[in-house]
Amino acid sequence: MTEVTGPVAKRILVTGGTGLVGKAIEKVVADGEGQPDEKWIFVSSRDADLTNAAETKALFEQHKPTHVIHLAAMVGGLFKNIRYNLDFWRRNIHINDNVLHSAYEMGVQKVVSCLSTCIFPDKTTYPIDESMIHNGPPHSSNFGYSYAKRMIDIQNRGYFEQHGCRFTAVIPTNVFGPHDNFNIEDGHVLPGLIHKVYLAKQTGSALTVWGTGKPRRQFIYSLDLARLFLWVLREYDEVEPIILSVGEEDEVSIKEAAEAIVEAMDFRGELVFDATKADGQFKKTASNTKLRRYLPGFQFTPFRQAVKETCAWFSANYANARK
Repeated sequence: MTEVTGPVAKRILVTGGTGLVGKAIEKVVADGEGQPDEKWIFVSSRDADLTNAAETKALFEQHKPTHVIHLAAMVGGLFKNIRYNLDFWRRNIHINDNVLHSAYEMGVQKVVSCLSTCIFPDKTTYPIDESMIHNGPPHSSNFGYSYAKRMIDIQNRGYFEQHGCRFTAVIPTNVFGPHDNFNIEDGHVLPGLIHKVYLAKQTGSALTVWGTGKPRRQFIYSLDLARLFLWVLREYDEVEPIILSVGEEDEVSIKEAAEAIVEAMDFRGELVFDATKADGQFKKTASNTKLRRYLPGFQFTPFRQAVKETCAWFSANYANARK
């Protein structure tokens, strides 16, 4: 919780505050991006079970937020999603409904929720943009999580039309950075690879990457995303969601991402691709045209620099990192 001297106009509650994006927001606020009239409150699952309506309401009554950044979710990588689609749907639907309804009941001025590019239709044209969210079913591998996240957009529209609430959402591309979940089985591709390289280096074994390495992704550094979240909270007035992403030209293949990690961690062993493992979606190229219309001069951290900083953080914090 950040201390504020003087009058506090905004009390900003961040759900999922100890996760990847929550920690990044906490850091940029602490590093000087916070404003004097803002009090920041970061909460995690230890503070309340957001799948429980009563606990969620009690959390809101305790902190009386004027603004909410809603990051809390059940998340996981490709293989965890394939196994638990129903769990991803049910838990996330409960969390989102409880948070948005408590925000409405408490008279919260603005909620910014976090979606994901996996909400977009599997069969689509590229680049995808904000107008295409509901044009068809998402990829079958993570339909539970994808549909649950899509429903936030539906709820935001409903709260605005029925009650005039300023609830909106952002759609980041693949986020990575310090405080990520580096679990090899259940984490996302980049942190999983960082952990694999770390272990392969320790044991002197080859690095095996699951899949062909051909799928392409736009990766956004968590600290860049955090700065954009602050802008959305303060300046972005649309209910319609906005994609937060590097440009299409900055898309990289999984093979290129693995090579960036190998270079950052000075791994000298063999690099092997296990094509018997699923690749997931080949690409989900997103357009950041809308973002650039608002913020033409925003500077993203170069991918290799961000990878280097994340690898350094993981190596330094290996004992306590989520893995």
